[in-house]
Amino acid sequence: MENVLVAGANGTTGKQIVKLLTESQYFKPVAMVRKKEEMTQFENDGIEAVLADLENDVSHAVKNIDKVVFAAGSGGKNVIGVDQDGAKRLIDASKNANVKKFVMLSSMGADAPEKAEELQDYLKAKHNADEYLKSSGLNYAIVRPGSLNNDNATNHIKLKEKLSERGEISRADVAQTLVHVLNDDTANKVSFEILKGDTLIGKALENFASK
Repeated sequence: MENVLVAGANGTTGKQIVKLLTESQYFKPVAMVRKKEEMTQFENDGIEAVLADLENDVSHAVKNIDKVVFAAGSGGKNVIGVDQDGAKRLIDASKNANVKKFVMLSSMGADAPEKAEELQDYLKAKHNADEYLKSSGLNYAIVRPGSLNNDNATNHIKLKEKLSERGEISRADVAQTLVHVLNDDTANKVSFEILKGDTLIGKALENFASK
């Protein structure tokens, strides 16, 4: 089984990613958290956890880690320190630790933040982090969902490198997609957008790969 570090493990999407990884036969989650009590919470559930802050050195967090999912965010409070520079810190640490794949939870609009009518600072930070990952030399997948909601998982999405529409998607389906792309044969060195849709997640990724 591969060890997968989940940055932002205590967030709404992060918790769902960790849960999916605990149910997987291929992956074992390592929850990266900022607070001692969060660490204890995960450990009480039998999940390995590591204490690390994206605003400081995170090199210890990637020890014995095979793959990384970056699902952390500052919620708009510190987009430069966390969403941008924190991501860069973890990318650098992952590169030094020979991590096999880095999966980035990004956002629709991060490819062209200057065109956005709102959240421009956030999208710019995400854009810079995404571009840094692309040029890092790491194997990566950048997943850009539309607006997130808390609906139940449908296991279906709409997926394209660039969708010509805006819309929503559940955090549950985003988490499923992120876990899917951890597989070696899925979504390597690519970025794509996802929304709520009619195609099974696995099938949508398969179709995308075969283009």
